[in-house]
Amino acid sequence: MLSRSDLHEYQNRFVEFIKNKKRCGGFLSMGLGKSVSSLTAVSDLIDGFTVKRVLVVAPLRVANSVWEQEAEKWAHLNHLKITVCTGSERARIAALYSDADVYVINRENIAWLVEHYKQKWPFDCVVIDEASSFKNPSSQRFKALKKVLPFTEYMVLLTGTPSPNGLLDLWSQIYLLDFGQALGRTMTAYKQRFFESDFMGYKFTPRTGAPEQIQNAIKPLVLSMSAEDYLQLPDRIDLTETVELPAKAMSQYLDFEKTLLAELDGGEEIEAVSAAVLANKLLQLANGAIYTDENHNYTETHSAKLDALEELTEREPDENFLIAYNYKSDLERLQKRFPDAVVLDKEAETIARWNRGEIKMLLAHPASASMGLNLQQGGSIIVWFGLTWSLENYLQFNARLHRQGQMKPVRIVHLVAQGTIDERVLKVIAEKDCVQNSLLHALKP
Repeated sequence: MLSRSDLHEYQNRFVEFIKNKKRCGGFLSMGLGKSVSSLTAVSDLIDGFTVKRVLVVAPLRVANSVWEQEAEKWAHLNHLKITVCTGSERARIAALYSDADVYVINRENIAWLVEHYKQKWPFDCVVIDEASSFKNPSSQRFKALKKVLPFTEYMVLLTGTPSPNGLLDLWSQIYLLDFGQALGRTMTAYKQRFFESDFMGYKFTPRTGAPEQIQNAIKPLVLSMSAEDYLQLPDRIDLTETVELPAKAMSQYLDFEKTLLAELDGGEEIEAVSAAVLANKLLQLANGAIYTDENHNYTETHSAKLDALEELTEREPDENFLIAYNYKSDLERLQKRFPDAVVLDKEAETIARWNRGEIKMLLAHPASASMGLNLQQGGSIIVWFGLTWSLENYLQFNARLHRQGQMKPVRIVHLVAQGTIDERVLKVIAEKDCVQNSLLHALKP
């Protein structure tokens, strides 16, 4: 069992930052121990009678499997009573009224929790794990949490991806810390001060000098730390496996991209009624199957990516593979081609089997496996069968293997259909990453 003396210097630095700042953000890379650092600060605050009841808001899988288990690993945290408030409403209420120091709830239920307590908010400290999930100021979860800010003495935001889609993502997160003092009382004021909009008012571009102004405004509120500065991580090797679509499938793809209408071999006609629908359908076609109706029936158009993945596994017979898929149609096709593959589910035993090396191919959706999971012991190769526009999901998913404790170089393999939207997605992800890296670097002390 680990003791407090096992905490790294940078973790103790974050502990003191939380205790001294009261309302602060930790922009910490995956693997730097956000959970144990936050629990250590919470433990000190409780022991010093500074706070009484602590609420942790986290993604569901993280709420169920990380915070309570993290406290059990460390001797100086064993005295904390942690209760998980997920599941049915009856189960949540029973957990909330149990005797505990720390209450952990999934972010989908924060609106319910605020309504449940109304004006009698009992938590004087709130820790938000993966705070970027509160980046939308129009979301119910943000609006609910906003109501109880005056009753919350300590507010701690934790994330390694504070601006996955650009600097606009920062406003609501920072508002939870300072009620709008740094970036403006409203999102509208923030946009008017720091951004230029296009003619239609849909696209916002930072004004000249605005990124630096934003960074300077929020720097006193956040502590930014990068894993590369503190940990000896294994090498990460990004690879692109170019996949050439069959001539017929490529012709279908190009016709659909041009006309927004596709006629499949079975006679089905698929129409893209908007740019968003078009992009989604093009991604499906690049992967090899397209949905034909709202019930998610689909038609397979090619098997090029499946063939490429099979060739990759044959080249690396001794390796285990973590596969990222985006559509249920692709999951079904992967299971059909690789019948021994295992789908990552909510069972802890599935993760344990993977980490014991008992699973050769683990299939996972980036949105459900992007946070809080330690999968580094089971393999060192990630294959993106289907790409995602979400930088947050992309970075977090890759960090399931590329993290402290990984013993081998990690290969991130992108299956990219040549001449398709796949190439555009990779470019957009790289551009978003540049913006976020610039922010995190500027905020380092």
